[in-house]
Amino acid sequence: MSKKHPIISVTGSSGAGTTTVKSTFDQIFRREGITAVSIEGDAFHRYDRAAMKAELAQRKAAGDDTFSHFSYDANELEKLEDVFRTYGATGKGETRHYVHDAAEAERWGTPPGTFTEWAPFPDGSDLLFYEGLHGAVANDSVNLARHADLKIGVVPVINLEWIQKIHRDKAQRGYSTEAVTDTILRRMHAYVHCICPQFVETDVNFQRVPVVDTSNPFIARWIPTADESLVVIRFRSPRGIDFPYLTSMIHGSWMSRANSIVIPGGKMDLAMQLIFTPMVIRLVSESRRA
Repeated sequence: MSKKHPIISVTGSSGAGTTTVKSTFDQIFRREGITAVSIEGDAFHRYDRAAMKAELAQRKAAGDDTFSHFSYDANELEKLEDVFRTYGATGKGETRHYVHDAAEAERWGTPPGTFTEWAPFPDGSDLLFYEGLHGAVANDSVNLARHADLKIGVVPVINLEWIQKIHRDKAQRGYSTEAVTDTILRRMHAYVHCICPQFVETDVNFQRVPVVDTSNPFIARWIPTADESLVVIRFRSPRGIDFPYLTSMIHGSWMSRANSIVIPGGKMDLAMQLIFTPMVIRLVSESRRA
């Protein structure tokens, strides 16, 4: 953690909705005049698409059916921790981009499934913003959680997470339902052992819970809408959280536990604005004073 160069880390698995959270933070940064450097978890994958395919085949031949992008050793977590540590100490660092599709290839000038070159952060940023799979990992090799000043988990109930992933990967990446299902099954071991433990480290978790039938996510024709969902917001420490203010400002919300509030799904962006705007302002104010 760094008073002078704060770090915000948003963590969730593929299909969880971390990109939506990033959009909300972009609004806060723009409105409050905050300059943020953003990095993506995909930039720290260890393998490009072709190398990952070869590694998967090699692991499968050796009897390992659990290796995936969720796995610790499929990612450059030591490099990511070094970026967190360096930024916290100096406000500097570097990142790159993983190019997912043709549209991104046109933007970045490198083929889909490859990385851009590492490039330094621009000078003069107020904070570092991470969004990806591993922003709160704390294991025997790395401890990313200790470097982040605000850690946020995005954790839909798992059937909803799968529905969102299936629809996204089919619509945006051209995968079949069967291919996405195979990926989900292969990732399950690492989901349990590498993704879930991070949500003990996060300061605030957002869990969207549909109130419609999602019992078979593999045949769902559409993603449950925000109005067909509730969102459970859990604070690791409720100290300093003004729950009466939040429940008065968010119509239809209530407290379910001493550290949790439940809100209508359509109010998630509003809740994030109310919760995180003062937190971000405080982080930046303290860093500027430092």
